[in-house]
Amino acid sequence: MTSDRFNMGITESELSAMTAQMDDLHRASLPTLREHIGRVVDHNREQMSRPVGRRGVLVGGLTLVGAGALAACGSSKSSTPPATTDSSAAGGSVYTGDLKVVALAAALENLAVAAYGMALEAAGKGAYGAVPPAIATFVTTAKEHHTQHAAGWNAVLKSAGKPEVTTPALSITADQVKMLQAAKTLPDVAKLALNLESAAAQTYTFATSAVSDLNGVKVAATIAPVEAQHAAVLAFVLGQYPAPDSFIKTTGAVQPSVFTG
Repeated sequence: MTSDRFNMGITESELSAMTAQMDDLHRASLPTLREHIGRVVDHNREQMSRPVGRRGVLVGGLTLVGAGALAACGSSKSSTPPATTDSSAAGGSVYTGDLKVVALAAALENLAVAAYGMALEAAGKGAYGAVPPAIATFVTTAKEHHTQHAAGWNAVLKSAGKPEVTTPALSITADQVKMLQAAKTLPDVAKLALNLESAAAQTYTFATSAVSDLNGVKVAATIAPVEAQHAAVLAFVLGQYPAPDSFIKTTGAVQPSVFTG
């Protein structure tokens, strides 16, 4: 598809400005994210100094978050997730309690990273025709945000003694990949990305009521607006005015049962 056939709902200049604002929001959220994770660290240090018992373990399972999580959340370097990690265990998943939600979040972030990566690769091969530079910048920026969020969640899992989730270990992944592979135009790709970003924002909003640890709730609540901003920009690109809601809905949230790790 050629760029003159893709009439964005906004100009390239406007998209560039929105992408910059989106990135600013993400970067501005990082200190708060580090603060909430730091509080988990402090809590765990206090708990670990006590004899092991029912009160010596966080009910939610967000345990032993260390310096790696802080570094991951603050890093601006984008990276591609490793190929695979075996997170299965005899008798079922090794992720329970809050950690099941954390694993779900990591997998969902990995799906977004993979989807944007596939779109960039296809665009580079000319699958969608001429791609406006502003769109490529948006995709690259959003992919970096998701990579950093996945790294943060995986730092939580690793520090809790659980395997990192480095693949889109979700039952919805195969269908999402098929739809992306079938996409022939930039609007097709943008619609798929919008659905993923909306689902991510709603999943994090759902997580604020599904996670029992207060600081885990705050981490999810800090990331949700960034994902919602991604969705808002994509809506503008598609010519859809994203009418604001007082609250992000959760009807489109991805449930923990979808996680397959």
